[in-house]
Amino acid sequence: MKSKSLPAVDDPQRLLRLRRGAQDIDLRLVLAQPSLLAAIKLCITAAGFECEKVVYGELDIDAGHWSRIMRGEAHFPTAQLAKLMELCGNDAPLLWLLNARGYDAARLHRSEDAKDRELRETKERLARLEAEREAEHKLLAKLMGRAA
Repeated sequence: MKSKSLPAVDDPQRLLRLRRGAQDIDLRLVLAQPSLLAAIKLCITAAGFECEKVVYGELDIDAGHWSRIMRGEAHFPTAQLAKLMELCGNDAPLLWLLNARGYDAARLHRSEDAKDRELRETKERLARLEAEREAEHKLLAKLMGRAA
């Protein structure tokens, strides 16, 4: 039985309201963390949650176990790591792990998802249309100058 956990809510919008928007986090700050636990704490802190209860409640972690995790006496459940980063809107633990394994976290970048690709293509199309419009205006001005 869970102690001091948030009650289950059948509202599918609840998690959506709790998620923080994607945020950039200073890589130097992440890499300065001495442990994965410190990176997890940084992830939560950077998200700006007013109460950790919201975090462990959403992650379905018992309050007592959460306290032991935060004191370094228990391990954070690896199955919840991706959900934590999604909830907090940053990838501090992942970046810390990459660095700890010898990868250059500064050179990594997210792959383009469908929304990003659509936005990029729309911006490119708009830039082409603006360039064509500008060329048409120049041509029209030139033709009108001859006609006068």
